[in-house]
Amino acid sequence: MPSQRSILIVTACALIIVTLSLGIRQAFGLFTRPVSMDLQLGRQVFSMAIAIQTLIIGFGTPIAGALADRYGAQRVAIAGGLLYVAGLALASLSQEALDLQLTFGILMGMALSAASMSVMFGAVARVVAPEKRTAAFGIVTAGGSIGQFLMIPAASALMTSLGWRETLLWLSVPAIAMILVAIPLRLSDLAPARHSAAEARSLPQALREARGHRGYWLLTASFFVCGFHVSFVATHFPAYLADRGMQPDVIATAFALIGLCNIFGSYLFGVLSGHWRKRYVLVFIYSARAALFVPLLILPMTPGLALAFAAGMGFLYLGTVPPTSGIVAQIFGVRYMSTLMGIVILSHQMGGFLGAWLAGYLYDTTGSYEIVWMINIALGLAAAALIAPAGDAPIVRKEAVPA
Repeated sequence: MPSQRSILIVTACALIIVTLSLGIRQAFGLFTRPVSMDLQLGRQVFSMAIAIQTLIIGFGTPIAGALADRYGAQRVAIAGGLLYVAGLALASLSQEALDLQLTFGILMGMALSAASMSVMFGAVARVVAPEKRTAAFGIVTAGGSIGQFLMIPAASALMTSLGWRETLLWLSVPAIAMILVAIPLRLSDLAPARHSAAEARSLPQALREARGHRGYWLLTASFFVCGFHVSFVATHFPAYLADRGMQPDVIATAFALIGLCNIFGSYLFGVLSGHWRKRYVLVFIYSARAALFVPLLILPMTPGLALAFAAGMGFLYLGTVPPTSGIVAQIFGVRYMSTLMGIVILSHQMGGFLGAWLAGYLYDTTGSYEIVWMINIALGLAAAALIAPAGDAPIVRKEAVPA
């Protein structure tokens, strides 16, 4: 059984890696306007690069999860840090659309796949007791918000004084730190996994099991909506506020507030998921998001409304992750959790691809984000309806019989 020290070290390292990797990623929304204006490209071009990144994360995360389940989270996370550094450095040299797609899109998408929550959740699940998992997942998830709270104001200040190219180079510093923080994850790779003998099945068997589980597919479909919401807000909300006359300090404060409030939201929903039915927690989150988008359609934009929306969205922003990952572990166990959660995240990233690209396309063709806000509302209600009837009972298997 892992020692308390090992549990604390692995959880802390997972938290820091998510803080740094997602903190950098959340700052990319600040680059939409300056990059598009400097390179004389429409917003759809930068949106496409982010959409490609989102799709790469989606397809890469199950692969990274399988590699982590097979070879360990440490090696995968170190590879993610190296790719992140390369992507940021090369992105600072971008001159045309293809450069953005190769760097912001492919390289950083691969980096974020390897340094993903699913890989970190797999590492944490190996050392944390089942009854404490969703709370631990909530702590790790909060890292994305801590990173957003810290990284966005820093990136905004750097961009104001240095420009977007130099800001990307400075963002490579925390990416380098990710590599060093990943080293202690070896403790998780060496720890005896907290799973039963019945879970000692092959990966193909686990995938067949998941393929035939209706609740797993409903969960996966609902996470598509989460990806659409989060990617749209992360990529376009700064530009939306600027279009509505908000000053840069209000925009930076709003994004920092999303991160700050989600620190509490992620942890709270992680704790609640340990006491309430996880799918009912998800129904509440998706319904609350749909309600939160409505005022942006019917009220004039003011700094107060921008900050109020940011606080509410922040509280709900990554709150879906602890109950979603908790359901996956609850149904299937933790032996192949990184892989199975990676497939769920694939759906999330496909939604994210659509949320980033479609919003840019609709803005360029209509000059407004109004239609996209309507789509966000409809999708939130659809996700709540999908997840409400999803089965989440643990699969009962026969204990593995030794040869």
